[in-house]
Amino acid sequence: MQIQENISLKPYNTFGIDAKARYFGTFKDRDELEEFITHNPQFNTLILGGGSNILLSKDFDGLVLKNEMKGITELHEDNENVYVRAGAGENWHRFVMYCIERSWAGIENLSLIPGNVGASPMQNIGAYGVELEDVFFDLEAFNINEKKVITFTRSDCEFGYRESIFKGKYKDRFVILNVTYKLQKKPRFKTRYGSLEQELQKMGVKELTLKAVSDAVINIRMSRLPDPSKIGNAGSFFKNPLIPNSQFKELKEKFPDLAGHSLLNGEIKVAAGWLIEKCGPQDSVSWKGFRKGDAGCHANQALVLVNYGNASGKEIIELSEEIVKSVYNTFGIWLEREVNII
Repeated sequence: MQIQENISLKPYNTFGIDAKARYFGTFKDRDELEEFITHNPQFNTLILGGGSNILLSKDFDGLVLKNEMKGITELHEDNENVYVRAGAGENWHRFVMYCIERSWAGIENLSLIPGNVGASPMQNIGAYGVELEDVFFDLEAFNINEKKVITFTRSDCEFGYRESIFKGKYKDRFVILNVTYKLQKKPRFKTRYGSLEQELQKMGVKELTLKAVSDAVINIRMSRLPDPSKIGNAGSFFKNPLIPNSQFKELKEKFPDLAGHSLLNGEIKVAAGWLIEKCGPQDSVSWKGFRKGDAGCHANQALVLVNYGNASGKEIIELSEEIVKSVYNTFGIWLEREVNII
């Protein structure tokens, strides 16, 4: 167990924010994690995964522990499914590629999502018609206070839209150690999402395969979203808002181009990026491409806030608050952050 002092977290968060950790360590298994926590109870502790869904607003005056638990194991299979466990520290996209190479289906639509496996159930990640909960089986998590490992089933996790019990009631109480996925032996492709269908047609795909769907998703994401290694960002900064059907109909009369996706509960999901793009600061018609210092909205996707170099977390937060107010004043819709502020 080795603890370093005054370590920059810039390499460990995709926004590239240069905040410092008073103390920093890494753990590769449950025993190392427990040892860190047991021997350092006086410190506030932050568990860090891939750093892809956080915004550091200031230096962290405590202990930052980076989860580096690796390993992918095929647990068992039945006639239709294969059950695969991955360590929380595994890179998500590499795990997706690992599964595609073995013809295990269900997460191909989630290709190129940044971050690690441990964040996938925490955020209930989703893209192009697929949600993590669709393939989730269970996970093991370490209870920080009780110092024991608990297994969480799908229902235990209380999944919602980009939500889970680990972002709500159990926030900061558990460390996810590994996740088990229930993947399909025979693919059930989901390609009706508009841009995905169009990309597959553009690619000239005649027969669907896991790799073809994954390649299409990767093409779309690369064309729209900035590479964090080049421009600091955490992907989608805001959730797509859910509004009542009555409100959607009223907005549709004022804004005919507004598109929505009907959900089973009767609500309508609208695109946060479209809302942001259609309003803007006083000196600009749109937030899309807007820049103030090194904080801005990406030129290709208004939903993505970016750090062009030396923006502080505070500057990104202030920009996000301006955008939230602007969208509310224009559409009467409050945007919620998808990114976690630390």
